[in-house]
Amino acid sequence: MRAFWDLRWFFWQERFKYSFGILLLIIVALLSLLPPYVVGVVVDAIEQNRLTTGMLAGWMGAMIAAGICMYVLRYIWRIMIFGSSLHLGRTLRYNLYQHFTRMSSDFFGRKRTGDLMAHATNDITAVQMMAGQGVLTIVDSLVMGGFVVLAMAVGISWQLTLITLLPMPLMALLTSWYGHLLHQRFGAAQQSFSQLNNRTQESISGVKVTKTFGYEQEDIEAFDAQSRDVVNKNERVARIDALFDPTITLIIGVCYLLAIGFGAGYVNDGSITIGQLTTFSVYLGMLIWPMLAFGWFFNIIERGHASYDRIRDLMAERTDITDQKAGVEDVPAGAVQIDIDEFYYPRSETKALHDIHASVQPGQTIGIVGRTGSGKTTLLRLLLRELKSGDGAITIGGTPAEAYYLDTYRLAFGNVPQEHFLFSMTLADNIAFSNPEATQQDIQRAAGLAAIHDDIVALPYGYATAVGERGVTLSGGQKQRISIARALLQNPEILILDDALSAVDANTEQQILEALKRERRGKTTFIVTHRMSTVKEADAVWVMAHGTIVENGSHRALMEAKGIYAEMVKREELKAQVERGNR
Repeated sequence: MRAFWDLRWFFWQERFKYSFGILLLIIVALLSLLPPYVVGVVVDAIEQNRLTTGMLAGWMGAMIAAGICMYVLRYIWRIMIFGSSLHLGRTLRYNLYQHFTRMSSDFFGRKRTGDLMAHATNDITAVQMMAGQGVLTIVDSLVMGGFVVLAMAVGISWQLTLITLLPMPLMALLTSWYGHLLHQRFGAAQQSFSQLNNRTQESISGVKVTKTFGYEQEDIEAFDAQSRDVVNKNERVARIDALFDPTITLIIGVCYLLAIGFGAGYVNDGSITIGQLTTFSVYLGMLIWPMLAFGWFFNIIERGHASYDRIRDLMAERTDITDQKAGVEDVPAGAVQIDIDEFYYPRSETKALHDIHASVQPGQTIGIVGRTGSGKTTLLRLLLRELKSGDGAITIGGTPAEAYYLDTYRLAFGNVPQEHFLFSMTLADNIAFSNPEATQQDIQRAAGLAAIHDDIVALPYGYATAVGERGVTLSGGQKQRISIARALLQNPEILILDDALSAVDANTEQQILEALKRERRGKTTFIVTHRMSTVKEADAVWVMAHGTIVENGSHRALMEAKGIYAEMVKREELKAQVERGNR
């Protein structure tokens, strides 16, 4: 019953619906006692040769009326109880999704997509059943079973009732034991299903890589092995699940044997009539459902309990990036100051960044270059507050980044990351994702600035062209430019291009850079690139190596310094000459 206690917040929230639904269940249980009583009265009347047409019609009318009432009341209580359980499912999904959106990138680095999807589907469905079918089964088993036993004991014979129900404690012990085993095995089955979800998601997402390396058969075998594990663990659940009904049926059968055997003796000595024994037998038959419901209750409650534990553990995860109680609403177009003494990724003992001290004035364009792994993307993620930098390490307009409300803070940034994600919707919708209120003219203008407009209009459906999942129908350069158009449509105070021009040719790159220079006057831009030609016009270039800025200055100043940057530029120019010579 601890699972119900864990959900007390929801039952209190929906207390009126549940109370009304349970009240109707109680009324239905009382009305269901009428037909067996009528059968006993009619049997005694037949035996005593006093049954009349009027008497039979009266009792039949009462049964019809009771049947109609039960039909209506059952319809209403289903809406009350099952409707509330559906609301619980929606609430849990909403809370879980909201929790996901507020977690930092560290959380998604530790959790796998398939596992998170399993929590939001199978686990919530199991909890939803606990709040619907679980409530029904426990109320029906206790109320219906209690009324039936009371009718048998008070209305017919308490001695025969006591004898008949002697096997019931054994059933309670067995179903409790089954429930304990079911809780353990269902948790393992759900975990295995999460792993299958992960395998499926990764296989579909990485299908191109799988086919490129001819790994299809190995992938199929791995999927088959995981599928078998899911089946095996669910079969272990089913073996316990399958014990409930036979156990209950066997015990009910023993109860019938005791009722008929001892009941016949009570009829012979005149303690009860044949009609009362008939009613008693019908009542005993009515106990089958409450007893099955009792067993089913343990099944549902243990499944829901295991799933709710998994959901609660996930919801207990806390992000280290949070808003302050008295946060600042708007991010000003002020100077950006970066002072990072040391930064470590969570659960890592290696410095990712160290000794970075730099400032950016409003309207400046900053180029960031360096070899792979030098810390360029990490620095930008700290600026975006995707990672926790430490109080005061980054300030905008003299205010620490942590002092701003996270939602409004990130609205001040337009970010084009290395991994370009496009949604499964039209090109126009993908571009307008950053500004849903944008007009078609605004969308086309942003696409023009990103040098993708001509490519789009050349497609059969233009801006209405539907994009496949993750933009699989587009080239790498097209996806990059659509991502750039999305960021430009937002018109942010600070724009970050993290190696966002790597897949476009030199002419297209030059068009985009000229558009950025023209359109973003007075606004700050960070450009991370491996092409030195991309940052020649930048106000300042930061050269990063081993997690710190080793050179900082304009293109001209750095060339005159003849340091790392100058070597990188000469190496790039030499490579270009060699490529031209090979043509």
